[in-house]
Amino acid sequence: MALMAWDHVSGFWNRPYHHGGEGLMGGMPAFVNFTWFIERFISHYCAPTFIFLAGAALALSTTRRLSNGESQKTITLRMIKRGLALLVLSAFVVAPAFGGHPLRFGVIACFGVCFIIFSIYRRLPPIVLLTFSLIIVLNHQFLNLNWIPKDTWWGMYLRVIIHEPSNEWYPFTGIYPIVPWIGVMGLGWSFGTFLTGYDFSKIKQLKEPLLVTGSVSLFMWFLVRWINGYGNLLSRVGNTAIDWLYVSKYPPSLAFLLWTLGGMCFFMALGLYLEDQPGFQKGITGIILTFGRVPLFFYLTHLWLYGMRLPGTPRRNVSLPLSTTVVLWLVGLLILWQLCIRYEQLKKSHPDSLLQYI
Repeated sequence: MALMAWDHVSGFWNRPYHHGGEGLMGGMPAFVNFTWFIERFISHYCAPTFIFLAGAALALSTTRRLSNGESQKTITLRMIKRGLALLVLSAFVVAPAFGGHPLRFGVIACFGVCFIIFSIYRRLPPIVLLTFSLIIVLNHQFLNLNWIPKDTWWGMYLRVIIHEPSNEWYPFTGIYPIVPWIGVMGLGWSFGTFLTGYDFSKIKQLKEPLLVTGSVSLFMWFLVRWINGYGNLLSRVGNTAIDWLYVSKYPPSLAFLLWTLGGMCFFMALGLYLEDQPGFQKGITGIILTFGRVPLFFYLTHLWLYGMRLPGTPRRNVSLPLSTTVVLWLVGLLILWQLCIRYEQLKKSHPDSLLQYI
């Protein structure tokens, strides 16, 4: 959450040095130097981790609700409602924060559509769902959408939503297509389904398997980048650190997902280790845990907080020094921490209100 906030605050206030668009429409926007590249690169972990963990949380909550006696129909309707709520929030809260049109298909819209699909998709046998998810992640680069016309607004928008992120046909633009992100969510769902058979003590024993999985994933990333063919939507053009690390995010290549999901495994292993340490619920880890308990509220709030503008007002075309941006980021995190504490209390006091969807 904190890294995501950094990516956005730097994007708001460090233009033109901080930018995204890696792989968008086949592009490779150049960075001024390694510092500006790496301060953007560290945020790549965010989207894959969020979508993977959303799938895991969805599986765990579904299992819990079924064990509490809820019907499959009720759970399906709940997922559809959550998905529709995310689409509304994407259009009228998230898109304006970035200065975009409500039709822009961003990460929250992608979440929303994936939730709606999972309301039915989840009924597949676990091994089938895992297999489909792996096929999507490993082979989405071969997806051919030539059967969809490019000379109509609906054809371009459908391409954007399915697998071809683009800014060409305003306002029918987007950067988070359903494929392959639904494959990542499916992997998360499979992981969550796996965890339902584990109690707390067994989950503690997953540190080593997570480290092994992360190491294998990074080794596979190295092979993919070294071979420089399959799995690279952006080819490696040299042997500098930037050349090796510059991978496609829009859409996410296999190289991108191997690096980021492998890193996620290391972070999860670190979290399991820190959980056993004194004071885990306090200090920096306590603040991060607070963010994680109300992630959507954090996301919606941080965009407007760091943007420092009211709805309907133009974005400021100002570039701050990197050091000033770091201070702004840290001060904003402290403000968000307090806001998240209060929102969590409000949400708990009104469990059946619309707040359950945020």
